[in-house]
Amino acid sequence: MPSSSFFFLLLLFYASPVASFFSGLLPAAADAPRFAESPHFRNGDDCSSSAADASACDPSFIHIAMTLDSHYLRGSVAAVHSILKHTSCPDSLFFHFVAVAGGRDGPLDLLASTVRSVFPSLRFDVYPFREELVSGLISSSVRQALENPLNYARAYLADLLEPCVYRVIYLDSDVVVVDDVRRLWDDAAARLASAAAVVAAPEYCHANFTRYFTPTFWADGGARVFAGRRRRPCYFNTGVMVMDLRRWRAGGYRRRVERWMGVQRERRIYELGSLPPFLLVFAGEVEGLDHRWNQHGLGGDNLTGECRRLHPGPVSLMHWSGKGKPWDRLDAGNPCPVDNLWEPYDLYIRPSSGADASILSWSW
Repeated sequence: MPSSSFFFLLLLFYASPVASFFSGLLPAAADAPRFAESPHFRNGDDCSSSAADASACDPSFIHIAMTLDSHYLRGSVAAVHSILKHTSCPDSLFFHFVAVAGGRDGPLDLLASTVRSVFPSLRFDVYPFREELVSGLISSSVRQALENPLNYARAYLADLLEPCVYRVIYLDSDVVVVDDVRRLWDDAAARLASAAAVVAAPEYCHANFTRYFTPTFWADGGARVFAGRRRRPCYFNTGVMVMDLRRWRAGGYRRRVERWMGVQRERRIYELGSLPPFLLVFAGEVEGLDHRWNQHGLGGDNLTGECRRLHPGPVSLMHWSGKGKPWDRLDAGNPCPVDNLWEPYDLYIRPSSGADASILSWSW
């Protein structure tokens, strides 16, 4: 039978701030989304292998950066699943996940444990992103989700990732990849090297570039911003980019993006969150990639999220940019036809399902 001193210590624990801290974590763990464990994907015969404990500095790795937060976690898991399923050398992939420091979207170790439980052999790191880096620079947008500080984390990858990582594929969490991501990596590497460019991405020069900025911006001589660039400035979607981090660091591109965010706070020259400052810095200097690597806009526009079809032509990556996300529309029982192309990669286990899953649990 426990001694009286044991009960005294137990009483002190439950009366202490420590107990309050741990009790605050329990509901978060209980409410954490549940995911099935991903199938294990193996390297093809032509792949070189890295040591199981190889660091991110291994030069053979293909580096992929994404963000993690509570609402988009389901999308991130589906995106990783799709990449692993279609790549020829899954062991050559290294993922860099950026999450808000301080636990607003769940503790970092909770997010990391969820990823590990779904993808036990995945090579990855999780990097804390401090909201105060951008909180004073973010202006209101046409859609509240675009004001999330993590939307701006892509501008800080060169600071967050190890200095030995010299190139990275950045992907939004609302994508699925249906081709070997190595093809994107190799094509972008060749294009960036030949042009000494900083960013490679699919460009869309048929889009009306002027609509991404206010009439006041153009009336005040906005066209001069793009004068002298290598080519005509065109729209590109920042949800799929290959970034040369060495050139980014050397050129101080984070500060360039931040400067335009500061201008926006003073005199409002655009409406769309983190995209326009990237256009202001890079449009006309981007190395164009094949459109197959970003079939974007599948989430509709930023206001209504209406259904859209795939564009004509080959598809290597589908991107549900816009308001409508496939997991939300599927759960609501009103999916768009393209959402059925996302669903096979969804590893989420709905609360009513009795299927076995790899579930995050707390150990005491």
